[in-house]
Amino acid sequence: MIAAFPGSFDPPTLGHLNIIQRSSAIFDEICVIIAENRLKNYLFTAEERFELVSALVKPWNNVSVSLCRGLIVDFLKEKGIPLLIRGIREGDFSYEFELSMMNNRLNPEIETVFLTTDTKYSFIRSSAIKEIASFGGDISSMVSPEVERTLKEKLVQIDKNA
Repeated sequence: MIAAFPGSFDPPTLGHLNIIQRSSAIFDEICVIIAENRLKNYLFTAEERFELVSALVKPWNNVSVSLCRGLIVDFLKEKGIPLLIRGIREGDFSYEFELSMMNNRLNPEIETVFLTTDTKYSFIRSSAIKEIASFGGDISSMVSPEVERTLKEKLVQIDKNA
């Protein structure tokens, strides 16, 4: 069975990779969806996030990456993907449950599967990683070396343009 794991991945974290790895062992195929929400401000463009995630998922033969600039449920229906994976950290359940109910109302054919994060990743948030990195803090335990390097390069570029 095919399932989708959508997210902003701005930047992708070790928590995201943990959910992808675990999902790839459960489902026949995983489609990681890079979501583009015009109401959010991203550090990385959708294309940059796509490239980062695509490089990170290479170890798993049953994982692909796609971009989605509309509603995730519409994307899933178009691609024939019946399952939506959501990773849950401590404190996320209420939001994720409401999102699941909204998605079900928009497309009752889509089922949501919740995977709890591995304990060692339960505190990791992309927003916190960006903030820590912007102050020169150590993010090596939260992101892959590729993401750490790319994030630092992006922040240097932003500083130069400021």
